[in-house]
Amino acid sequence: MIRFLAMALLAWCSWTSPARAESDGSARAILEQAVVAAGGEAWLNPSTLYLAGNAVFYAPDSAEPRSTADDYRMWRAMNQDRTTAHGADGKVRITAKSKGKLLFEVGYDGATTWTEKGVMPQDQADAYWASNFGFGIIREALGTGFRLERAPDRDIGGHKVALIRVISPDGGTTLFGIDQVSHYIRYMGFVTPRGFHERHYDDFVRLPSGWVQAREVSLFYNGVKANTVYWREVKVGEPIDPALFAPPAALPETLPRP
Repeated sequence: MIRFLAMALLAWCSWTSPARAESDGSARAILEQAVVAAGGEAWLNPSTLYLAGNAVFYAPDSAEPRSTADDYRMWRAMNQDRTTAHGADGKVRITAKSKGKLLFEVGYDGATTWTEKGVMPQDQADAYWASNFGFGIIREALGTGFRLERAPDRDIGGHKVALIRVISPDGGTTLFGIDQVSHYIRYMGFVTPRGFHERHYDDFVRLPSGWVQAREVSLFYNGVKANTVYWREVKVGEPIDPALFAPPAALPETLPRP
């Protein structure tokens, strides 16, 4: 049943026709409001992003948490010409620790995907990033080659959101839910190899630069919560040593703080 639903969602998200070749003007207006609310130029073109906090991971067959990371961090070096919605992009490193013990680590240096166990085979890496990457494409969605469409509105966490569909030049489709009052981005959804993936964003804070960050992010697959991340620290545009993204053989023995 889940496979059938995922295939139906994929067909629905990807369907196009000559009659829908032009972007929906109302969808564009909603996205433009979201960009302003998120921080405008500061939010559209970050060079790097560093987030730190804690995270709770849930087991797929239980209501109880499977594990908790009291030290959860992400480093990102952005690609500002992104056209692929759900593939590896830019550079990234994510670490999760509990009481000083490494739970997991994953990174991408622009060519190679790796974990604490070593380099990930390409086919596995493609499936992994296709199930995880997706939010950043909204920063490019007002550009050439992208199409925007409206979808039926929803209620997310007690907030009414306007739903828009972003279709990237490679045909990738992502749903975004924009708060109808604050215009913050509260929702994202797309089809992945793991099933239909959704993220709910909450607890927004505005930095002095104007950048708006959601400090609470919950991830779902096929309607089941996978994890919630609580960000406590945000740094935008600060230098990150490229060596931080390198595969395991080149990694330092200790994790440096930015």
